[in-house]
Amino acid sequence: MSVPYETTAYEPAESPESPEEHLVRLLGRALNSFELPDEVIRRLDCALAYDSSLHSAYHSSGLHRETYRHTWLLADGCAVTLWELVHNAVPGGPSDHEVYADEEELQTAAGRLGLPPNTRDFELPALMRLWAVPEPRHMYASDDSADHARRLLRRAENPDCPGTETAALLATATAHEITQAFGRPGRAGRSGLSYALYEHAFLLPDGTETSLWEVEHTATPDGRHMCEVYMSEDAARDAMERRAARQG
Repeated sequence: MSVPYETTAYEPAESPESPEEHLVRLLGRALNSFELPDEVIRRLDCALAYDSSLHSAYHSSGLHRETYRHTWLLADGCAVTLWELVHNAVPGGPSDHEVYADEEELQTAAGRLGLPPNTRDFELPALMRLWAVPEPRHMYASDDSADHARRLLRRAENPDCPGTETAALLATATAHEITQAFGRPGRAGRSGLSYALYEHAFLLPDGTETSLWEVEHTATPDGRHMCEVYMSEDAARDAMERRAARQG
């Protein structure tokens, strides 16, 4: 049996959108949304959760270009990604938005903007990559971190959750941070299901870092919230996709 707990400390401050609302807003601002394949839009109708992230950025002399990755988890356990290109045509001018179902199409569209050739690779510039990976990677807070780890492991319901060795290691944690890695748990999609993935990062006395990955979902027979905890992000995402596929 899971133990109820509060997640409001690390949910977005504003009421999050449902997967459907996020898609409608994305398509509404894109100038070329009518070019997306109908099949892609139909598949996104059954999305359970979504995640958005900055993929690359370029700013110089009043011109800018950013690309964003928007990913939806579907009821069959698959994921669908749309790529958004945001740019202005004249220095300091308003932004235009375009959306693509394929990353190669995104690259082709970005190549037509006339920016210097060395900005057309879709990796973050070297300086931005350095900023994106600070040392240490997390903004830790010392706030009963060992107790937080104990409560997290106690509420995990999956049989393959981390065991006593991990619990003993985290009993020495000196600080921790919680970040949301996927999903918007405050609102459910059309199916009534919700999924969210959190990283619980812990700082140990020797200065090393370790993380537990929490999947919170309502893919249960009675629709109640369930917590599962895994040692790696890949294992957590695999579990989330398996759950979604069984509910599809």
